[in-house]
Amino acid sequence: MKITYFASAGTGDGTRASIPLHLAANGSLEVGQETSIILGGDATELVLEGTVDEVEGVGLPPARELLAKLREHEVPVYV
Repeated sequence: MKITYFASAGTGDGTRASIPLHLAANGSLEVGQETSIILGGDATELVLEGTVDEVEGVGLPPARELLAKLREHEVPVYV
């Protein structure tokens, strides 16, 4: 199954910004789905150097760890 997650929240709401990354990294990848991420709107801030280090959602792993896992598994991230 192929699934694409769309993230639209940025650094202003760490939880909303992290949820699509978490679902892709710790959900879809874990069950063997082919996944990708689209960063739109405020979520494009996450690709700026150092910005992702500041994003940590409530009850979720830090965004830098989620993106590292996605990179490790070569998940496409579109901006």
